[in-house]
Amino acid sequence: MARRAIDGQRVVGAPAQRGIVVAVDLDDERRPIEPELVEFEALIEAAGASVVDRIVQRRPAVDAATLVGSGKAREIADRAAELDANVIFVLNDLRPRQRKNLEKIVPIAIVDRTMLILDVFARHARSREGKLQVELAQLRYRQSNLIGAGADLSRLGGGVGTRGPGETKLEVDRRRIQQRITLLTRQLDDVKRQRETRRSSPRHEPLAALVGYTNVGKSSLLNALARSDVFVADQPFATLDPTMRRVYLGPGRYARVVDTVGFITDLPKDLVATFRATLEELAQADLLVNVIDASNPDWPRQRVAVNDLLHELDLDAKSRLTVFNKADAVAGEVPREPGSLAVSAKTGAGLDVLRAELLARLP
Repeated sequence: MARRAIDGQRVVGAPAQRGIVVAVDLDDERRPIEPELVEFEALIEAAGASVVDRIVQRRPAVDAATLVGSGKAREIADRAAELDANVIFVLNDLRPRQRKNLEKIVPIAIVDRTMLILDVFARHARSREGKLQVELAQLRYRQSNLIGAGADLSRLGGGVGTRGPGETKLEVDRRRIQQRITLLTRQLDDVKRQRETRRSSPRHEPLAALVGYTNVGKSSLLNALARSDVFVADQPFATLDPTMRRVYLGPGRYARVVDTVGFITDLPKDLVATFRATLEELAQADLLVNVIDASNPDWPRQRVAVNDLLHELDLDAKSRLTVFNKADAVAGEVPREPGSLAVSAKTGAGLDVLRAELLARLP
């Protein structure tokens, strides 16, 4: 077990939600826990909460009843009271039974990784389609996990893990949740038909899609290529809605380049299912530009996560170009793979080579 105190004092202007990160380390050499914890805490900050402590328990398997064991659960409850924490962020996925038992011992809000990712998506949804997708994913998650009971089953609004871009304070029972899901599904089907109609119109310019792990700089790269002002933020999932720009490649040659939602390890299945219609846009692309953060030492794990999701979307055969972004932030040699490029959206280094490569690969 390791514990790291981060902020024991309340700071003026700090987020109202003060959380303790709890994780069970199964000591899997293939998936070291430290990179996932760093990523998890970045998600917490993106959700608008602050981390005041981190408690990691090493054990061969999670406790079937409470995830961490009753003794450790009581220790977490005491620590939360000591630090005036009002939410527990659990890295591991919680089963309904584990959540119920844990809530009896730790009497504050408990948010697992899936709930946290859904909340970050809710904060960043801007378009009508994005809001519909996020609310649908939230309701499907609540339906499948039966979080809470009675009127609290599907409450939206009021903090991390409960916030929704659709109707706030949505209090419905199981039957009304299903009714809402049916309605949202019908509305998204309408949006999908509209998108298919747009696809059927004549295409005069090739299409390249930027794909990659969240926060690798895809939006910054699109801005650099198109000299545009797509929203950019140094936090996970700043981009949810596909953004397309026209990019100059050479004399008389242009391409459409689309920025897509970032991926993450073990992206919640409810989100994959809900955003599948949007991600199907990738199937229409002539080329997938796989953007990797060259400055992140954890990039090999991130690349595996991206490849796994592309496989799930049946895109293995799609032509790809690997681009290592943020080359300016690499102290030593920039990571390279056969056929890959190194660029910097910040300084513009390598962009001419990237344009030439797009020109050569696109029809």
